Amino acid sequence: MTSHHHPASAAPDASSTDAAATAEQPQAPTEFWEELYTAKPTVWSGRVNANLASVAGTLTPGRALDLGCGEGGDAIWLAQQGWRVTGIDISTVAIERARAAARAARVDGSLVDFVAGDLETWRPAEPLDLVTASFFQSPVHLPRTQILREAARMLAPGGHLLTVAHAGPPSWVENSEHPAHLFVHPEREIDELALPADEWETVIAELRTREVTSPDGAPGTLEDSVVLLRRLR
Repeated sequence: MTSHHHPASAAPDASSTDAAATAEQPQAPTEFWEELYTAKPTVWSGRVNANLASVAGTLTPGRALDLGCGEGGDAIWLAQQGWRVTGIDISTVAIERARAAARAARVDGSLVDFVAGDLETWRPAEPLDLVTASFFQSPVHLPRTQILREAARMLAPGGHLLTVAHAGPPSWVENSEHPAHLFVHPEREIDELALPADEWETVIAELRTREVTSPDGAPGTLEDSVVLLRRLR
């Protein structure tokens, strides 16, 4: 996923999905992501998402799930901090690359596990302490809110749900080039999740700006939505 996510600097170019969108049948998410990963030897940087690192770095390691883990950058970083992590993605190509990256990083095999599976149906064997979803936004249909809500139920009391999402297009891109549904604002994220107020507290809900280099080499910025929710009971 563009995790999702992921240690990604930007969502896949929306124009690449135009052909699929105009076909009579919308493209299935699995097919879309397999094609995206197969088309390039690597899609993401392999580095941990900076916002995930700054937030998760303050939490006590336990059991974690990385939704839409892509090529594994975030999950590998979490394992290196002592979390026991499962990274899940619908793309088998991404998962193969994540496993190879974990081996290359010499991560303890008991700390990280990568699963190619359906995010809507996969369930952990025991309650989790952290669920992360970085850039878990898909140009093709994916029931994002539903998946996040189900994942929140997998958390033990005291566990955290952390989402990092694109809040808008890159500074060098016109708004009209990307469909609005690809962007998430913190307040909307919390409203749509609609988790019971007596069971959850909002720890972080903010927009964060990142300085990046645009494709033509000029300085640019990206705006991210960062939400951290804690399960109380």
